[in-house]
Amino acid sequence: MSAADVEVEVLIVGGGPVGLTARALLDRWGVRVMVVEKYGELSPFPRSRLVNVRSMEIFRQLGLADTITARAFAADYGRIRFRDTLQDRDFATAAMIGINAPIPESPAIGAITSQDRLEPTLLAASDAPVRFGVELIDLVEEPESVVAVLVDHGVETRVRARYVLAADGANSTVRRRLGIDTAGPGALGAVTTVVFDADLDRWCADQPAGVYFTAHGSFVPLYPEGGWAWFGPTPEDPERTDWSDLVSRTIGSDRAVPTEVLRVQHWVMNAFVAERFGRGRILLAGDAVHAIPILGGLGMNTGIADVHNLCWKLAGVLRGWAAANLLETYEAERLPVAQLTLQQAVTNARIAGQAQNRRRSQRRNGAPESDVDLPWSDQFFAQLGLVLGVAYRSAAVITDGSTPPNTGTDYVPVPKAGHRLPHLWLTPTRSTLDTLGEWFTLLTPDPASWAQPVPWPVHVEPLPGDQLYDLGPNGALLVRPDGYIAAHWSDRPRNAALQEALTTITRATFPE
Repeated sequence: MSAADVEVEVLIVGGGPVGLTARALLDRWGVRVMVVEKYGELSPFPRSRLVNVRSMEIFRQLGLADTITARAFAADYGRIRFRDTLQDRDFATAAMIGINAPIPESPAIGAITSQDRLEPTLLAASDAPVRFGVELIDLVEEPESVVAVLVDHGVETRVRARYVLAADGANSTVRRRLGIDTAGPGALGAVTTVVFDADLDRWCADQPAGVYFTAHGSFVPLYPEGGWAWFGPTPEDPERTDWSDLVSRTIGSDRAVPTEVLRVQHWVMNAFVAERFGRGRILLAGDAVHAIPILGGLGMNTGIADVHNLCWKLAGVLRGWAAANLLETYEAERLPVAQLTLQQAVTNARIAGQAQNRRRSQRRNGAPESDVDLPWSDQFFAQLGLVLGVAYRSAAVITDGSTPPNTGTDYVPVPKAGHRLPHLWLTPTRSTLDTLGEWFTLLTPDPASWAQPVPWPVHVEPLPGDQLYDLGPNGALLVRPDGYIAAHWSDRPRNAALQEALTTITRATFPE
C-alpha cells in the first residue's frame, strides 16, 4: 500500500452529532483529529430533536450549552401531547423530565432542538478538519496504526491514523467491514419525514409541545421561528404520494390547511445493539453500535455519552498516561448501557401504543370525552435513572462491589465509584460538575493533605465542609474526566493511595 496522503491521531468516520462531539472533545485534549463525512453537507433534516440533561451537561463542559439553549425552544415545549388529530384536544399529556423545567439533580437543563440546528453549533466548536463528500471504502489495520482508504470527490486518498472512531450510522460501513453482528428486533418499519410550512398556531400556540402524537402520525415543531415536520409510516407507493395533501388531511381540520412541503425523507426505524464496540484500533460509537427507536429521544444522546466515555481514554493512550488496554473498558462500560437503553425505548413504544389503544377503545365504547387513564401518569420521559443513574463496572473504576447500577426510571444520586458524580452547587453558579475537564478531579475537604505530584493530569478541588459525598474531613473522591467517580475514600488513606488508584484505572506505568 502506498504512503498515506494524511496522518492524524484519530480519524472520525461520520460527521453527525456523535462524530462532531467526539471531534470537539478530542480537540480539547490536543489530539490531532480529522472527520470524514460521505454526504456533502450537514444534515438538512431535523432527525433527532431532544438534547437530554446528560448531553447538556457534556455540552456545558464544552462551553456549548448556552449557545444550544439560545437556539432551542422554550422549556414549556418539553412536553408530549396525545391527540386523535392535531386539531383535537389532548386526551393525554406528559412532561419530558429534565427538559420542561430545571431539576435539582443537575446544573443543566435539556432542550428541544432539531439536529440540523444543533450540528452547526457542534461544527463550530473545533477547528479540526472536516471533509465532506468523502466516503470510506476500506480499512487496513497495521501494528501501530490504521490506514483508511477514502474516495474524496471521486479521487482515492489514504489517511493513516493511530485510531479510527466510527460514528457512521446504523448502516455503518465500518461495522460491516469488521464483521460485527448485531442483536435485537432489527428493522421495525419504514418511516417518512415530511418537512413543511403551515400555520398551525390555532391548535398548538396555546398548548406547546415537542411532539404531538396522533392516530395519523406525529407532528413536531422544528424551530422557535417556525416550521414543522410530520413523521409517519411510509405509504405503499411513496413516489406517487401527494405529500402536501397527505399532511393537510392528517391535520384533521374540516377545511384544508395550506401546506408547503420543503423536504421528504424515507428511512427505516431500526432497533439493535452491536455485539462488539470495536476491534483493535477501530472503535464504534452512536448508531453504528446501537440503533434506538425514536420514542423517548434516547438515540443521539446515548451516542454522545459513548464518545464522552471514550475520548478521554483515547487521549490518555495517545499522550502516554494510559495503557492501550484502558480502551477495553469502553465496551465493558457502554455495551450494557446500550442494551438498557434499547429496552427503555421499546418500553416507550409500548407505552405510547397503550395510550392510543385505550383511546380507541374509549371511543368505540362511547365513553365520555375525558383523559385516558394512563398506566404511566407523568412518567413517559421520566428516564433520569437511565440518563444520570447508570453505573459502570470495569477495570477503570475501583469499587467495593456493594452498589448495583440504578436501572429504574427514578434517579438516586450515589457518591460511589462507578456512578456519575452527583451535582452539588459550590457557588450559586458553579457546580461540582464544572470542576471537571481534561484531567482527573480530586474533590476533597482537605486539599493540602492530598496535594502530591503524580504523572497524570490531576486537579485538586476543595469541597465545603457541609458537602454530601459521604466523606470524612480527610476523605476524597477521584473523578474521571467523563464525570464518573473512579475511587472513593471516606477518610485519608496511606500516602500512595492516589498514585495506586490512577495506576489501576489507567493501567499506566512510568519509569522511576
